[in-house]
Amino acid sequence: MALGLESPAPPIKVENWLRGQPLTSFQLGKVYIVEFWATWCAPCVAALSDLVQLQEKYRDSGVEVLGIAAGERAQTAEKARSKLDAWLTEKLPNLNYRVGLDYTREMDELWMDSSFSIGIPTSFVVDRDGHIAFIGSPTQLEEVLPKILAGSWRISDEAKAADAERIAKGERTMPIFAKLTPAMKAQDWAKALSVVEEAVAVLPDDVNFRVLQADLLLHKMCDLQAGLPVMRQLVRDAINKKSAMWMAGALRQIFDPAIDNSHLPQAQRFAMGNELSGQILAINPAQCGEAPKFVSYPAVAQYYLSVLLRERQQGSRDRVDRGDAEVAGRPRTYPGQPETGGYVGIGPNARQLQGSEGLLWVCLCDSATRSLAKYQSASARGEKMKKGNDLSCSLVNSSIYPVGHRQLTISEHGGGSFVARWKFGLL
Repeated sequence: MALGLESPAPPIKVENWLRGQPLTSFQLGKVYIVEFWATWCAPCVAALSDLVQLQEKYRDSGVEVLGIAAGERAQTAEKARSKLDAWLTEKLPNLNYRVGLDYTREMDELWMDSSFSIGIPTSFVVDRDGHIAFIGSPTQLEEVLPKILAGSWRISDEAKAADAERIAKGERTMPIFAKLTPAMKAQDWAKALSVVEEAVAVLPDDVNFRVLQADLLLHKMCDLQAGLPVMRQLVRDAINKKSAMWMAGALRQIFDPAIDNSHLPQAQRFAMGNELSGQILAINPAQCGEAPKFVSYPAVAQYYLSVLLRERQQGSRDRVDRGDAEVAGRPRTYPGQPETGGYVGIGPNARQLQGSEGLLWVCLCDSATRSLAKYQSASARGEKMKKGNDLSCSLVNSSIYPVGHRQLTISEHGGGSFVARWKFGLL
Protein backbone atom coordinates (compact mmCIF):
# COMPACT_ATOMS: atom_id res chain seq x y z
CA MET A 1 0.00 0.00 0.00
CA ALA A 2 1.32 3.42 -0.95
CA LEU A 3 2.51 5.82 1.72
CA GLY A 4 0.05 8.70 1.81
CA LEU A 5 -2.40 10.77 3.82
CA GLU A 6 -3.12 9.22 7.24
CA SER A 7 -0.28 6.67 6.93
CA PRO A 8 1.96 6.30 10.00
CA ALA A 9 5.20 8.18 9.33
CA PRO A 10 8.11 5.87 8.42
CA PRO A 11 11.13 5.86 10.77
CA ILE A 12 14.02 8.31 10.59
CA LYS A 13 17.13 6.65 9.14
CA VAL A 14 20.03 9.11 9.04
CA GLU A 15 23.71 8.17 9.17
CA ASN A 16 25.05 11.67 9.82
CA TRP A 17 23.40 14.80 11.19
CA LEU A 18 25.34 17.74 9.77
CA ARG A 19 23.23 20.47 11.35
CA GLY A 20 21.21 20.39 14.56
CA GLN A 21 20.94 17.75 17.25
CA PRO A 22 20.39 14.12 16.17
CA LEU A 23 16.76 13.00 15.99
CA THR A 24 15.88 9.31 16.12
CA SER A 25 12.08 9.47 16.30
CA PHE A 26 9.19 11.89 15.98
CA GLN A 27 7.89 13.41 19.18
CA LEU A 28 4.11 13.33 19.57
CA GLY A 29 2.59 16.78 19.79
CA LYS A 30 4.99 18.32 17.26
CA VAL A 31 4.57 18.85 13.52
CA TYR A 32 7.55 17.91 11.34
CA ILE A 33 8.36 19.00 7.79
CA VAL A 34 10.64 16.36 6.25
CA GLU A 35 12.24 17.78 3.11
CA PHE A 36 14.04 15.52 0.63
CA TRP A 37 16.61 17.37 -1.46
CA ALA A 38 20.09 17.29 -3.02
CA THR A 39 22.86 19.82 -3.60
CA TRP A 40 22.72 19.28 -7.38
CA CYS A 41 18.99 20.11 -7.54
CA ALA A 42 18.57 23.82 -8.38
CA PRO A 43 14.95 24.18 -7.14
CA CYS A 44 15.96 22.45 -3.90
CA VAL A 45 18.41 25.23 -3.08
CA ALA A 46 15.70 27.88 -3.10
CA ALA A 47 13.30 25.59 -1.22
CA LEU A 48 15.83 25.12 1.60
CA SER A 49 16.23 28.86 1.95
CA ASP A 50 12.46 29.35 2.13
CA LEU A 51 12.23 26.68 4.82
CA VAL A 52 14.51 28.83 6.99
CA GLN A 53 11.78 31.47 6.98
CA LEU A 54 9.05 28.88 7.48
CA GLN A 55 10.89 27.41 10.49
CA GLU A 56 11.26 30.84 12.04
CA LYS A 57 7.61 31.69 11.42
CA TYR A 58 6.12 28.49 12.88
CA ARG A 59 8.68 27.47 15.50
CA ASP A 60 6.43 28.61 18.36
CA SER A 61 3.61 26.50 16.87
CA GLY A 62 5.64 23.34 17.42
CA VAL A 63 6.91 22.97 13.84
CA GLU A 64 10.34 21.45 13.19
CA VAL A 65 12.00 21.14 9.78
CA LEU A 66 14.25 18.22 8.82
CA GLY A 67 16.29 18.46 5.63
CA ILE A 68 17.18 15.00 4.31
CA ALA A 69 19.95 14.85 1.69
CA ALA A 70 19.23 11.45 0.16
CA GLY A 71 20.62 11.81 -3.34
CA GLU A 72 24.18 13.04 -2.93
CA ARG A 73 26.60 11.92 -5.63
CA ALA A 74 29.90 10.85 -4.09
CA GLN A 75 32.07 7.74 -4.06
CA THR A 76 31.87 7.22 -0.31
CA ALA A 77 29.66 8.30 2.58
CA GLU A 78 32.54 10.29 4.07
CA LYS A 79 33.10 12.19 0.82
CA ALA A 80 29.38 12.88 0.60
CA ARG A 81 29.34 14.14 4.19
CA SER A 82 32.36 16.38 3.65
CA LYS A 83 30.94 17.78 0.41
CA LEU A 84 27.55 18.41 2.00
CA ASP A 85 29.06 20.10 5.05
CA ALA A 86 31.11 22.50 2.90
CA TRP A 87 28.08 23.21 0.71
CA LEU A 88 25.87 24.05 3.69
CA THR A 89 28.55 26.30 5.18
CA GLU A 90 28.83 28.26 1.97
CA LYS A 91 25.22 28.37 0.79
CA LEU A 92 23.16 28.34 3.99
CA PRO A 93 25.28 29.73 6.84
CA ASN A 94 22.20 30.83 8.79
CA LEU A 95 20.41 27.48 8.71
CA ASN A 96 18.01 27.09 11.65
CA TYR A 97 16.87 23.47 11.27
CA ARG A 98 18.30 19.95 11.22
CA VAL A 99 19.96 18.52 8.12
CA GLY A 100 20.84 14.85 7.82
CA LEU A 101 22.60 12.69 5.23
CA ASP A 102 20.96 9.49 3.96
CA TYR A 103 23.81 8.13 1.85
CA THR A 104 22.53 4.53 1.89
CA ARG A 105 19.12 5.71 0.57
CA GLU A 106 17.35 3.69 3.26
CA MET A 107 15.19 6.65 4.25
CA ASP A 108 14.71 7.58 0.60
CA GLU A 109 13.22 4.14 -0.06
CA LEU A 110 10.99 4.23 3.02
CA TRP A 111 9.62 7.68 2.24
CA MET A 112 10.09 8.66 -1.41
CA ASP A 113 9.78 5.27 -3.12
CA SER A 114 6.94 4.10 -0.89
CA SER A 115 4.92 7.23 -1.64
CA PHE A 116 5.53 7.12 -5.43
CA SER A 117 7.41 10.42 -5.14
CA ILE A 118 9.78 10.81 -8.08
CA GLY A 119 11.27 14.29 -8.15
CA ILE A 120 12.84 16.56 -5.56
CA PRO A 121 12.34 18.74 -3.68
CA THR A 122 9.52 16.84 -2.00
CA SER A 123 7.97 17.76 1.34
CA PHE A 124 6.35 15.41 3.85
CA VAL A 125 4.43 16.84 6.80
CA VAL A 126 4.11 14.60 9.86
CA ASP A 127 1.22 15.69 12.06
CA ARG A 128 1.13 15.83 15.86
CA ASP A 129 -0.11 12.24 16.10
CA GLY A 130 2.77 10.87 14.01
CA HIS A 131 0.73 10.35 10.84
CA ILE A 132 1.32 11.81 7.37
CA ALA A 133 -0.69 14.98 6.75
CA PHE A 134 0.80 16.07 3.40
CA ILE A 135 3.12 14.92 0.62
CA GLY A 136 3.97 17.26 -2.23
CA SER A 137 5.88 20.31 -3.39
CA PRO A 138 7.35 22.74 -0.85
CA THR A 139 5.66 25.52 -2.83
CA GLN A 140 2.36 24.34 -1.32
CA LEU A 141 3.48 24.52 2.30
CA GLU A 142 2.66 28.20 2.79
CA GLU A 143 -0.98 27.42 2.00
CA VAL A 144 -1.29 23.92 3.49
CA LEU A 145 0.69 24.21 6.73
CA PRO A 146 -1.68 26.67 8.51
CA LYS A 147 -4.58 24.31 7.74
CA ILE A 148 -2.63 21.35 9.16
CA LEU A 149 -1.87 23.30 12.32
CA ALA A 150 -5.55 24.24 12.63
CA GLY A 151 -6.57 20.58 12.27
CA SER A 152 -8.71 21.20 9.17
CA TRP A 153 -6.52 19.84 6.37
CA ARG A 154 -6.48 16.07 6.87
CA ILE A 155 -10.27 15.81 7.14
CA SER A 156 -10.91 17.97 4.09
CA ASP A 157 -12.07 16.64 0.73
CA GLU A 158 -9.34 18.76 -0.88
CA ALA A 159 -6.59 16.90 0.96
CA LYS A 160 -8.06 13.47 0.20
CA ALA A 161 -8.56 14.27 -3.49
CA ALA A 162 -5.05 15.71 -3.86
CA ASP A 163 -3.44 12.68 -2.26
CA ALA A 164 -5.48 10.22 -4.35
CA GLU A 165 -4.46 12.09 -7.51
CA ARG A 166 -0.80 12.11 -6.43
CA ILE A 167 -0.78 8.35 -5.83
CA ALA A 168 -2.59 7.60 -9.09
CA LYS A 169 -0.08 9.68 -11.00
CA GLY A 170 2.80 7.93 -9.24
CA GLU A 171 1.45 4.52 -10.17
CA ARG A 172 1.36 5.59 -13.82
CA THR A 173 4.79 7.23 -13.87
CA MET A 174 6.86 4.64 -11.97
CA PRO A 175 6.95 2.17 -14.93
CA ILE A 176 7.88 5.03 -17.25
CA PHE A 177 10.84 6.03 -15.09
CA ALA A 178 11.92 2.40 -14.91
CA LYS A 179 12.59 2.64 -18.67
CA LEU A 180 13.60 6.30 -18.83
CA THR A 181 16.30 6.33 -16.14
CA PRO A 182 18.58 3.71 -17.79
CA ALA A 183 18.25 5.43 -21.16
CA MET A 184 19.19 8.82 -19.70
CA LYS A 185 22.18 7.36 -17.82
CA ALA A 186 23.38 5.66 -21.03
CA GLN A 187 22.82 8.90 -22.97
CA ASP A 188 20.69 6.96 -25.41
CA TRP A 189 18.73 10.04 -26.41
CA ALA A 190 16.67 8.32 -29.09
CA LYS A 191 15.48 5.71 -26.60
CA ALA A 192 14.84 8.36 -23.96
CA LEU A 193 12.82 10.42 -26.42
CA SER A 194 10.75 7.38 -27.34
CA VAL A 195 9.93 6.77 -23.66
CA VAL A 196 9.13 10.45 -23.05
CA GLU A 197 6.85 10.63 -26.09
CA GLU A 198 5.04 7.57 -24.74
CA ALA A 199 4.71 9.35 -21.39
CA VAL A 200 3.41 12.56 -22.99
CA ALA A 201 0.75 10.56 -24.83
CA VAL A 202 -0.44 9.02 -21.55
CA LEU A 203 0.14 12.07 -19.31
CA PRO A 204 -0.18 15.19 -21.51
CA ASP A 205 -0.61 17.42 -18.45
CA ASP A 206 2.66 16.37 -16.80
CA VAL A 207 4.91 19.41 -17.19
CA ASN A 208 8.09 17.47 -16.40
CA PHE A 209 7.69 15.14 -19.38
CA ARG A 210 6.73 18.03 -21.67
CA VAL A 211 9.82 20.01 -20.66
CA LEU A 212 12.06 16.95 -20.98
CA GLN A 213 10.71 16.28 -24.47
CA ALA A 214 11.72 19.79 -25.56
CA ASP A 215 15.11 19.45 -23.86
CA LEU A 216 15.91 16.15 -25.57
CA LEU A 217 15.01 17.45 -29.02
CA LEU A 218 16.57 20.92 -28.74
CA HIS A 219 19.64 20.30 -26.61
CA LYS A 220 20.53 16.61 -26.60
CA MET A 221 19.66 15.74 -30.21
CA CYS A 222 19.82 19.31 -31.63
CA ASP A 223 16.85 18.53 -33.88
CA LEU A 224 15.46 22.01 -34.44
CA GLN A 225 13.02 20.87 -37.11
CA ALA A 226 11.23 18.64 -34.60
CA GLY A 227 12.16 20.53 -31.44
CA LEU A 228 11.01 24.07 -32.23
CA PRO A 229 7.36 23.09 -32.86
CA VAL A 230 7.41 21.09 -29.60
CA MET A 231 8.86 24.11 -27.77
CA ARG A 232 6.33 26.52 -29.26
CA GLN A 233 3.47 24.20 -28.30
CA LEU A 234 4.84 23.96 -24.76
CA VAL A 235 4.83 27.77 -24.56
CA ARG A 236 1.26 27.98 -25.87
CA ASP A 237 -0.01 25.31 -23.49
CA ALA A 238 1.76 26.92 -20.52
CA ILE A 239 0.16 30.29 -21.26
CA ASN A 240 -3.28 28.77 -21.89
CA LYS A 241 -3.08 26.94 -18.56
CA LYS A 242 -2.04 30.18 -16.84
CA SER A 243 0.44 28.10 -14.88
CA ALA A 244 3.54 29.86 -13.57
CA MET A 245 5.19 26.47 -13.06
CA TRP A 246 4.67 25.46 -16.70
CA MET A 247 5.82 28.87 -17.94
CA ALA A 248 8.94 28.80 -15.77
CA GLY A 249 9.77 25.30 -17.01
CA ALA A 250 9.50 26.45 -20.61
CA LEU A 251 11.44 29.65 -19.93
CA ARG A 252 14.35 27.81 -18.30
CA GLN A 253 14.71 25.59 -21.36
CA ILE A 254 15.61 28.57 -23.53
CA PHE A 255 17.23 30.98 -21.05
CA ASP A 256 18.97 28.97 -18.34
CA PRO A 257 22.66 30.02 -18.55
CA ALA A 258 23.66 26.41 -17.87
CA ILE A 259 22.08 25.37 -21.19
CA ASP A 260 23.69 26.22 -24.53
CA ASN A 261 21.00 27.87 -26.67
CA SER A 262 23.35 29.52 -29.15
CA HIS A 263 22.12 27.25 -31.95
CA LEU A 264 18.50 28.34 -31.59
CA PRO A 265 16.94 31.05 -33.80
CA GLN A 266 17.49 34.00 -31.47
CA ALA A 267 14.54 36.08 -32.66
CA GLN A 268 12.15 33.21 -31.90
CA ARG A 269 13.88 32.49 -28.61
CA PHE A 270 13.59 36.05 -27.31
CA ALA A 271 10.02 36.40 -28.59
CA MET A 272 9.01 33.33 -26.58
CA GLY A 273 10.94 34.63 -23.56
CA ASN A 274 9.27 38.02 -23.71
CA GLU A 275 5.81 36.48 -23.84
CA LEU A 276 6.44 33.94 -21.07
CA SER A 277 8.07 36.41 -18.66
CA GLY A 278 5.29 38.93 -19.18
CA GLN A 279 2.65 36.29 -18.51
CA ILE A 280 4.39 35.08 -15.32
CA LEU A 281 4.54 38.59 -13.89
CA ALA A 282 0.93 39.22 -14.89
CA ILE A 283 -0.48 36.18 -13.07
CA ASN A 284 2.08 36.12 -10.27
CA PRO A 285 2.93 39.76 -9.45
CA ALA A 286 5.42 40.76 -6.78
CA GLN A 287 3.59 41.25 -3.51
CA CYS A 288 5.16 41.84 -0.16
CA GLY A 289 4.32 39.46 2.64
CA GLU A 290 4.11 36.44 0.34
CA ALA A 291 6.31 33.35 0.22
CA PRO A 292 9.18 33.78 -2.25
CA LYS A 293 8.22 32.83 -5.78
CA PHE A 294 11.30 30.70 -6.32
CA VAL A 295 9.64 28.49 -8.92
CA SER A 296 8.94 31.23 -11.46
CA TYR A 297 10.85 34.39 -10.61
CA PRO A 298 14.41 33.07 -11.13
CA ALA A 299 13.38 31.90 -14.61
CA VAL A 300 12.08 35.38 -15.42
CA ALA A 301 15.31 36.88 -14.10
CA GLN A 302 17.29 34.55 -16.37
CA TYR A 303 15.38 35.93 -19.37
CA TYR A 304 16.06 39.55 -18.43
CA LEU A 305 19.68 38.70 -17.75
CA SER A 306 19.93 37.41 -21.33
CA VAL A 307 18.29 40.61 -22.60
CA LEU A 308 20.79 42.67 -20.63
CA LEU A 309 23.78 40.73 -21.93
CA ARG A 310 22.54 40.85 -25.51
CA GLU A 311 22.16 44.63 -25.26
CA ARG A 312 25.67 44.91 -23.85
CA GLN A 313 27.03 42.82 -26.72
CA GLN A 314 25.20 45.02 -29.18
CA GLY A 315 26.61 48.15 -27.57
CA SER A 316 23.16 49.21 -26.40
CA ARG A 317 22.17 50.49 -22.99
CA ASP A 318 23.50 48.62 -20.00
CA ARG A 319 20.28 48.40 -18.06
CA VAL A 320 16.81 46.98 -18.28
CA ASP A 321 13.94 49.28 -17.32
CA ARG A 322 10.96 47.13 -16.38
CA GLY A 323 8.68 50.02 -15.42
CA ASP A 324 7.76 48.21 -12.21
CA ALA A 325 11.42 48.16 -11.20
CA GLU A 326 14.46 49.89 -12.59
CA VAL A 327 17.66 47.91 -12.32
CA ALA A 328 20.98 49.35 -13.38
CA GLY A 329 23.85 46.95 -14.03
CA ARG A 330 27.42 48.04 -14.43
CA PRO A 331 29.70 45.00 -14.11
CA ARG A 332 33.28 45.90 -13.28
CA THR A 333 36.60 44.11 -13.01
CA TYR A 334 38.27 43.70 -9.64
CA PRO A 335 42.06 43.33 -9.51
CA GLY A 336 43.04 39.75 -10.18
CA GLN A 337 39.43 38.57 -10.51
CA PRO A 338 37.31 37.66 -13.53
CA GLU A 339 34.78 40.17 -14.83
CA THR A 340 31.23 39.53 -13.79
CA GLY A 341 28.77 38.82 -16.56
CA GLY A 342 25.65 40.75 -15.62
CA TYR A 343 22.56 40.71 -13.50
CA VAL A 344 18.99 41.95 -13.35
CA GLY A 345 16.23 42.43 -10.81
CA ILE A 346 12.49 42.19 -10.73
CA GLY A 347 10.55 43.76 -7.92
CA PRO A 348 7.72 45.94 -6.70
CA ASN A 349 7.45 49.68 -7.16
CA ALA A 350 6.50 51.98 -4.33
CA ARG A 351 2.78 51.60 -5.04
CA GLN A 352 3.06 47.85 -4.40
CA LEU A 353 5.00 48.20 -1.17
CA GLN A 354 2.86 47.63 1.89
CA GLY A 355 4.21 49.28 5.00
CA SER A 356 7.98 49.21 4.98
CA GLU A 357 8.76 45.89 3.36
CA GLY A 358 8.85 44.54 -0.17
CA LEU A 359 10.50 41.89 -2.28
CA LEU A 360 13.08 42.38 -4.96
CA TRP A 361 14.45 39.42 -6.93
CA VAL A 362 17.90 39.40 -8.45
CA CYS A 363 19.66 37.02 -10.81
CA LEU A 364 23.39 37.34 -11.27
CA CYS A 365 26.03 35.52 -13.25
CA ASP A 366 29.80 35.44 -13.36
CA SER A 367 32.55 33.44 -15.00
CA ALA A 368 33.42 31.53 -11.82
CA THR A 369 29.79 30.54 -11.04
CA ARG A 370 29.81 32.20 -7.63
CA SER A 371 30.05 35.79 -6.46
CA LEU A 372 29.28 37.99 -3.53
CA ALA A 373 27.50 41.27 -3.94
CA LYS A 374 27.73 44.73 -2.44
CA TYR A 375 24.58 46.82 -2.56
CA GLN A 376 23.90 50.52 -2.60
CA SER A 377 20.33 51.73 -2.33
CA ALA A 378 18.98 55.02 -3.57
CA SER A 379 15.68 56.85 -3.87
CA ALA A 380 14.01 57.61 -7.20
CA ARG A 381 15.64 61.05 -7.12
CA GLY A 382 19.07 59.44 -7.07
CA GLU A 383 19.80 60.43 -3.48
CA LYS A 384 21.72 58.01 -1.37
CA MET A 385 19.66 56.55 1.43
CA LYS A 386 20.74 57.25 4.98
CA LYS A 387 23.05 54.96 6.83
CA GLY A 388 21.17 52.02 8.29
CA ASN A 389 18.74 51.78 5.40
CA ASP A 390 20.79 49.26 3.47
CA LEU A 391 19.14 46.25 1.91
CA SER A 392 19.39 42.99 3.81
CA CYS A 393 20.11 40.04 1.55
CA SER A 394 19.70 36.28 1.82
CA LEU A 395 21.56 34.37 -0.89
CA VAL A 396 20.45 31.22 -2.65
CA ASN A 397 23.01 29.95 -5.13
CA SER A 398 23.29 26.68 -7.04
CA SER A 399 26.58 24.84 -7.03
CA ILE A 400 26.12 23.69 -10.64
CA TYR A 401 24.36 26.66 -12.21
CA PRO A 402 26.21 29.92 -12.89
CA VAL A 403 23.23 31.75 -11.44
CA GLY A 404 22.27 32.89 -7.98
CA HIS A 405 18.95 34.29 -6.93
CA ARG A 406 18.81 36.79 -4.14
CA GLN A 407 15.83 37.94 -2.19
CA LEU A 408 16.30 41.42 -0.80
CA THR A 409 14.05 42.73 1.94
CA ILE A 410 13.69 46.48 1.65
CA SER A 411 13.83 47.97 5.13
CA GLU A 412 12.98 51.49 3.96
CA HIS A 413 12.59 53.28 0.65
CA GLY A 414 12.88 56.85 -0.50
CA GLY A 415 9.44 57.17 -2.08
CA GLY A 416 8.46 57.02 -5.74
CA SER A 417 9.74 54.14 -7.84
CA PHE A 418 12.36 52.16 -6.04
CA VAL A 419 15.79 52.11 -7.66
CA ALA A 420 18.52 49.66 -6.73
CA ARG A 421 22.05 49.61 -8.11
CA TRP A 422 24.48 46.78 -7.61
CA LYS A 423 28.24 46.68 -7.95
CA PHE A 424 29.69 43.27 -7.35
CA GLY A 425 32.68 41.12 -7.97
CA LEU A 426 34.39 38.08 -6.54
CA LEU A 427 35.61 38.96 -3.07
